[in-house]
Amino acid sequence: MTTKELYSSIGVSGYGHQGCWRKGGIFHIRMEAPLSCHKCPKCGDRNVIHRGTFDRVVHAPRIGLDRTVLFIRAPRLECRRCQQVLNAVLPKIEPRCNYTKSLARLVVDLRKMMTIKDVAQYVGVSDTMIRGIDKKYLSRKFGKPRLRHLEIIAIDEIHVGKKNKLTQLRRDLQREADAMGRKVLKGLRYLLLKHQENLTESKNERARLMEALDLNQPLAITYYLKEDLGQIWQQSNKAIAGRFLKDWCARARASGIKVLQTMANTLEGHRTGILNWYDFPISTGRLEGINNKIGALQRTAYGYRDRDYFIAKLYALHLAKFELIGVSARGTHSCQGR
Repeated sequence: MTTKELYSSIGVSGYGHQGCWRKGGIFHIRMEAPLSCHKCPKCGDRNVIHRGTFDRVVHAPRIGLDRTVLFIRAPRLECRRCQQVLNAVLPKIEPRCNYTKSLARLVVDLRKMMTIKDVAQYVGVSDTMIRGIDKKYLSRKFGKPRLRHLEIIAIDEIHVGKKNKLTQLRRDLQREADAMGRKVLKGLRYLLLKHQENLTESKNERARLMEALDLNQPLAITYYLKEDLGQIWQQSNKAIAGRFLKDWCARARASGIKVLQTMANTLEGHRTGILNWYDFPISTGRLEGINNKIGALQRTAYGYRDRDYFIAKLYALHLAKFELIGVSARGTHSCQGR
């Protein structure tokens, strides 16, 4: 392979070769900037005066199994028009960064299949550099979303929390119950969250649920009110739905159960938004799916310290796929966002 072909393969064709050596698993290449960069970085005028040189150390894609580091000597130029002395802009090198554009493209492709840590280890650079490349790519591609064809804006402004309220009440009752009551309430969480038509007879779920409801009046009241609340979406029009919601909140307050009274206040506070469904019957199912993806994204990364990077990841969330990619040291599978 000729030097020209080698330089082309790592994305720095046109640079002048000065020497190369291999040491400690790193392939070092010394080169000279091409003549095409001998122009004013500010105005582009080629009427410039050479005022010495400067050196750049740049990371490039691997050559075989070795990391590749470039030592580039480039000119400092004085522009006759601008009357300023500036460093020449190097072609095929990311501006104000110490890596080539070809390495950035490689990192973007690898990030579709590998974690930041794995990519950094493979390329032989820091996690910070990989994160910066990923952030720059996402910001460039998704930083300005096109809203021209936007038709609907969905806002998830309320989480009614019927599941949380039921779980909270069950836990409170379990703490206060005697030994027999605790045994009945144990493992009841998912039965309380299921709709009655989804109870499995072969697993004796209906009988277990009825036994628990017979033993605990507050739990029974909360459960049947939860089932009844689902009918708000089945009313014939907005006015009837409003009366249904008002009646439900009154029954919840009259029950004397604190979690139901709190929930009634929450529903009354969001009455307008809930009833607007009858004007615009839009399901928030897709929005809830996006919320789940956001949660999975945060859990996979153990949180994001860089808010701008996190926002860029959210814009690209529609491209993400979550799958099992390997086994951790403890033998459990890890989830990776792609």
